[in-house]
Amino acid sequence: MSLKTVLILLGLALATIFALVCVLLTRGSTPSSCQHLPAEQEDMEDGQSLVFADLTPEEMSQVVRYLQGNLGVPLVDASRAKPSDNCIASVDLQVPGKAEVLRFLDAGGARPAREALAVLYFGSQAEPNITEFVVGPLPLPAYHRDVTAQKYGGKVLYHRRPVTGKEYVDINALVQRELKKAPRFLAVCCESDGTNLVILTTAPRGFKSGDRMTWFVLFHNVAGTGYYLSPVGLEVLVDHGDLQVSRWQLRKVFYNGRYFASTGDLEREFVAGVLEVVRLKQPKADAVLGSMRPRRPPESPAPLQFEPQGPRYSVRGNRVTFQGWSIAFGMNPNTGPRLFDIRYRGERIVYELSLQEALALYGSNCPGGMSTRYMDGSFGMGRFAYELVRGLDCPYTATYVDRHYLAETDTPKTNQNSLCIFEHDSAVPLRRHFSDSQSLYYGGLRKNTLVIRTISTLINYDYIWDFMFHGSGAVEVRVHATGYISSSFFHGQGTDYGNRVGPHTLGTMHLHHIHYKVDLDVDGQLNSLETQDMEYEFVKDPWSTQNTIERPYLHRKRLEKEDEAAFPLNAPMPRYVSFVSPNPNKWEHPRSYRIQIINFSGKHLPTNSSMERSISWGRYQLAITRRKEEEPTSTSIYNQNDPWTPTVAFADFINNETITNQDLVAWITVGFLHVPHAEDVPNTVTVGNGVGFFLRPYNYFNEDPSVDSPDSVYFSSDQDAGACGANSLACLSSAAACAPRLPPFHFGGFLNL
Repeated sequence: MSLKTVLILLGLALATIFALVCVLLTRGSTPSSCQHLPAEQEDMEDGQSLVFADLTPEEMSQVVRYLQGNLGVPLVDASRAKPSDNCIASVDLQVPGKAEVLRFLDAGGARPAREALAVLYFGSQAEPNITEFVVGPLPLPAYHRDVTAQKYGGKVLYHRRPVTGKEYVDINALVQRELKKAPRFLAVCCESDGTNLVILTTAPRGFKSGDRMTWFVLFHNVAGTGYYLSPVGLEVLVDHGDLQVSRWQLRKVFYNGRYFASTGDLEREFVAGVLEVVRLKQPKADAVLGSMRPRRPPESPAPLQFEPQGPRYSVRGNRVTFQGWSIAFGMNPNTGPRLFDIRYRGERIVYELSLQEALALYGSNCPGGMSTRYMDGSFGMGRFAYELVRGLDCPYTATYVDRHYLAETDTPKTNQNSLCIFEHDSAVPLRRHFSDSQSLYYGGLRKNTLVIRTISTLINYDYIWDFMFHGSGAVEVRVHATGYISSSFFHGQGTDYGNRVGPHTLGTMHLHHIHYKVDLDVDGQLNSLETQDMEYEFVKDPWSTQNTIERPYLHRKRLEKEDEAAFPLNAPMPRYVSFVSPNPNKWEHPRSYRIQIINFSGKHLPTNSSMERSISWGRYQLAITRRKEEEPTSTSIYNQNDPWTPTVAFADFINNETITNQDLVAWITVGFLHVPHAEDVPNTVTVGNGVGFFLRPYNYFNEDPSVDSPDSVYFSSDQDAGACGANSLACLSSAAACAPRLPPFHFGGFLNL
């Protein structure tokens, strides 16, 4: 090889190395960090929204100390209280009356006194009862008043109280003692001595007012996975109504289709060889039905949504603002998320938007499943909203907010990061048009929404609660169900009540019905209800009168009475139902907001059922009533354990009062029938399991308010669409040339249990 050739090759090699170094340096350069711009600030006077703010831990503690020192009776911490003790069951915000709040917010009136609502169980009295006190003023309480009779028409009977954690512990101890009476049966049926079996409660607890007898279903307990898919076929009926725990009894035993008087009887039949036993092996953690452990190693990260210049919303205390929206948010420990004073462009649209109840009603050929009607408010949809997992439950860069509650203990508890707020790019245009006629242009707007989210875990099920606020002035409310299905032991004609999803597991059919309260104030408090729908009329064409045209026309109707405005579940209802103001828009139409429901409900419980009145809100997909301070909620946490004499019966709210030019409330039911199937293992997916409703402006504005959005895009054929000045989308390459500073992943949710 000549020297010239060597030099040429060496030069090429050096040039190649130089080029590679340049490429590597370019690729390896660190993107600039995103420069955050200040988010918009709310235009309301600072602190006004605090009238709706949840109690702080300090305020809760002050209430507890006040009650301990001023009731004149001994109080035991609810976490260790026996049924025969007195205890503080819960402390929450007492929301002031609407008239008083509006005088403060809108007319310069005095700030309402800040008060708490305390629920106490008085088991150590001649007539044990539940009493509710309003305590105030906060932060330094000086008075309390009993509001029980005012709210419920009399005392609340003691047997209606929700079951406490301490009561469940005592029930489990009783069940474990009873299981020891059937050692040989348990060894064969379940490879167990009873200690590796877990009990799952059902509800309600009996068949008549005063009962407190609960069926408990037994499952194999496997660490690190949901036990709900591993029933062993054994269920027990526990009578825990007596104030003395020592007098509680096991009343009945069910196994594999047969009933027994006791676990002793079950053992005797097994020893005698007359009991048909299904032999189950103790499941292994790596092979158990329903394990959520990953089966494949991680691959490349999924797409990440982030804000190049920081969040465009602002969270200050309990209020969030975003592109004209202003919302006060909070959490009731029983009923879950609640929003107040929802405004758009400075005008109040909704005074209150709150979750009321979530019903899960099951069918089965086992006693536990067939008698289950969970009313989740009595378990605590707010207190069991745990920490959200960053990057999965909500976007990684969302704003996470702590929630505090006091329930079944004298010490306030905190669910860290249990509510999230974020702006969501829906990846679909809010509106758009491509013009290919006359003039050539494109105009559009991305559908970015503000989302407030929390997730409640009610034993096996997880409910994802979303409240979304759109640039068009619409509010969207949505719930998704996920988590584990509840199951029964598969035997006999089990498939009449669901599908088999495991060797001995029946996924039991059930319905989820969810109830919301929506106190709309459309252009003021005084509204009426109008429906619109289409009809056809057959007319001769007016230009020749020789032919017939089937012409659709709009049928409008004002509903005058509550009975007219109670629309039965699953029955046809007008396609347009609107709260209308007496004031017109520019085009002489009443300023209105339309209620649009997305719903796949199952069938409501028959009205001749002895417990139907306790969930009578479920009769209606939509019911409009006059707003009353004495009708603040559609149900009660006390309905679960005495549905036969409900403390609150929603059906009584509908009494044919006039609804013309009144302060009105919309009560909305959404839900779906769920027949579990193989794909519900390990978990029910959210796809197809989401329902909700919209509140949409209908002639409320003079045009779509989103035309004022700074995110609007427009360019024509004679413009350079790639120029940043002409098209904001062309600015993204430089605006997004940064790397978000992601906080390190942390999860402390297990520490709160």
